[in-house]
Amino acid sequence: MAKGILGDASLHFDELNKLRILDPEVAQQTLELKEECKAFVDKIAEFQKIVGSLIELVDQLAKAAENEKMKAIGARNLLKSIAKQREAQQQQLQALITEKKMQLERYRVEYETLCKIEADQNEFIDQFIFQK
Repeated sequence: MAKGILGDASLHFDELNKLRILDPEVAQQTLELKEECKAFVDKIAEFQKIVGSLIELVDQLAKAAENEKMKAIGARNLLKSIAKQREAQQQQLQALITEKKMQLERYRVEYETLCKIEADQNEFIDQFIFQK
C-alpha cells in the first residue's frame, strides 16, 4: 500500500532503497540514453578529427600540386625563351654569314682588280724597259 501511495505521488524506491522521483525503468532508460549520447558525441568528435586531418592532407596535396604546376609553367616558359634566344642567335649568325660573304665578294673583286692593275703595270714596265 505504501508503494501505491508513493507511486501515485510519483515517488519510487531504487535498488538501494533510495527515494527517487523518477520511475526506476525511466531512470535506467535515461541513463542508457545519456551513455548512448556520450558515445555518439565521442564518435562525432572522432569523425571531425578524421575529417580535419583529411582536409589538411588534401590542402597539402593541393599546395604540392600547385607548386608542381608553377614549376611546369616556369619550365615551359624557360623552354620558350630558350627557343626564342636560339632563333635570335640563328638570325644574328645568318646576318653575320651574309655580311662575311659580301665582304668576301668585295675582297675578291678588289683582288681581281689589283691583279689586273699589276698585270698592266708589269706590261708597262716591260714596254718601258724594251724602249730603252
